[in-house]
Amino acid sequence: MEPCMLCPRQCNVDRQQQMGYCGGGGQMKIARAMLHFGEEPCISGQHGSGAIFFSGCPLRCVFCQNHVISQDNFGAEITVERLANICLELQEQGAQTLNLVSPTQYSSQIVQALERVKPQLFIPVVYNTSGYETVVALRQLEGLVNVYLPDFKYKSPELSKEYAAAENYFSVTSQAILEMFRQTGPYRLGTDGILQQGIMVRLLVLPGTRQDSKDIVHWLGTHFDKTDILLSLMRQYTPEFYHGENKNLQRRLTTFEYQQVVDVAMDYGFQGYTQDKNSATTAYTPDFNLEGVR
Repeated sequence: MEPCMLCPRQCNVDRQQQMGYCGGGGQMKIARAMLHFGEEPCISGQHGSGAIFFSGCPLRCVFCQNHVISQDNFGAEITVERLANICLELQEQGAQTLNLVSPTQYSSQIVQALERVKPQLFIPVVYNTSGYETVVALRQLEGLVNVYLPDFKYKSPELSKEYAAAENYFSVTSQAILEMFRQTGPYRLGTDGILQQGIMVRLLVLPGTRQDSKDIVHWLGTHFDKTDILLSLMRQYTPEFYHGENKNLQRRLTTFEYQQVVDVAMDYGFQGYTQDKNSATTAYTPDFNLEGVR
């Protein structure tokens, strides 16, 4: 982090002196730590995932539903020791997974915290990421993370450049997902239905981009067997969080667009999750109020 090369932006700033592209400084910031029920059933379970929402993000998509923390950088600074204690506190509250949400910009400190508490954790550690990760940073996490939960948003460089100023998104994220699989191997569910190890790839299908989403599924289908990974096809895009001029992002996804992507995933035999049209709601956005931080 001095200079910072943690994420693919490689912004090379001294984060003890100034914020990186991600919005992160030298000290970790989180916006909330609580039992969260908004994830897929194999992550939330019946009692909730112990979700820790980190402030900042190296991707910063123009439509982000968590923009309050990802771009406005709301949150409170904490130490590595405090993060370690929060992990144990969430486990004590009954969390069925430990869910590290948007962790990339603080992965070095997260490694330190997990090294302290991993022997005391008996629930899976979930690395819930935009997918925009370097292989070098991911290798720090080997043996500390049980489950990777990456987004896989864009195939087209033009699309990722327009929506996230990240023309190299696909080339970077595809390699990151291959590294995640190298670490975890095929997914494994526990007897309680909780994902114990492996990868679940999340694909948010966006309005007007069904071919791009289908291309991502095709890539996954040619690189992974249907028993290797889980796939979560998300339909929860809401235009309320977008304030630009792109006409596609000003509307909701149609059933036709979404079903086209689902059909491709079914052709490959992937297991996982789909969403109905009622998922396109602001209800998936938590109230970031510093609960569980102090």
